[in-house]
Amino acid sequence: MEEHRIVQRNLALQRQWYGEPLGDRVRRLIVAFRTSQAHLADVLGISAPMLSQVMSGRRAKIGNPSVLARLVMLERKVLTPGVAAGESEAIRQALEDVRHSRPSVARDDLPVGYVISGEESAWPVLRKTAGPGELQSAAEMLGSDYPALADLLRRAAAGEGA
Repeated sequence: MEEHRIVQRNLALQRQWYGEPLGDRVRRLIVAFRTSQAHLADVLGISAPMLSQVMSGRRAKIGNPSVLARLVMLERKVLTPGVAAGESEAIRQALEDVRHSRPSVARDDLPVGYVISGEESAWPVLRKTAGPGELQSAAEMLGSDYPALADLLRRAAAGEGA
């Protein structure tokens, strides 16, 4: 019973610190990158047992900021066209890029009291993929069939959140 209480406390802390339990975030990455938990641990730079403990809530946090930075890098790479399309080479390259990265986490890199929405996190990716005119044209083409997506493209084209 004591272990159950500790796990529940740790999962609550993960929701507070990371926005959701780390197990949920890691499982999405395993599916998106078509990899195993052990391979993902290697890419992140953490031992497989440590990743398992964090995912299950037996540990509350990832203590190494570089590991957390790599996790976020992978979450962002899921949005790249090749990875999103499930292209094997793009997936392999994304995993290798993150594995070999040496991210640094400085005070200025961390937003305080600000949580970016999924929509806002898409804007920079859209802007790197296409210019404002192309985004606006795509929005016009999608407008009647996919109004929410068209609206997202229009806001990205307008530079909102830049």
